[in-house]
Amino acid sequence: MPKQQSEVRDLDEGSYVLIDDSPCKINSYSTAKPGKHGSAKARIEAKGVFDDQKRSMSQPVDAKVWVPIINRKQGQVIDVRDGEIQVMDLETYDNFVMRVGPDEGISNDDEIEFLEFEGQRKIV
Repeated sequence: MPKQQSEVRDLDEGSYVLIDDSPCKINSYSTAKPGKHGSAKARIEAKGVFDDQKRSMSQPVDAKVWVPIINRKQGQVIDVRDGEIQVMDLETYDNFVMRVGPDEGISNDDEIEFLEFEGQRKIV
């Protein structure tokens, strides 16, 4: 299972958190003081790692949240064609296809670095 539980107070800017079942990188983290009837609250602004959508959440600092374990891997480009590249993972030697934009400037035999989480991949 590529995720673990953590308390909101243990998160900080630059770390990852699952918001709406999407792995997100935290852009800003702020806390409000405890109120008369409750614990301190944390407000988290984040951006989706794979879809670039902005998301936010507000939770008590002692609440449990899921933190995705995102692997950073190395790959070699085997083939480039029609907005897709075929990549070989340099650790497991698995081959897979990734979509890329036309301005990525990737060619055959390039080594790339990519993020992977639950079958989703993105070039860094």
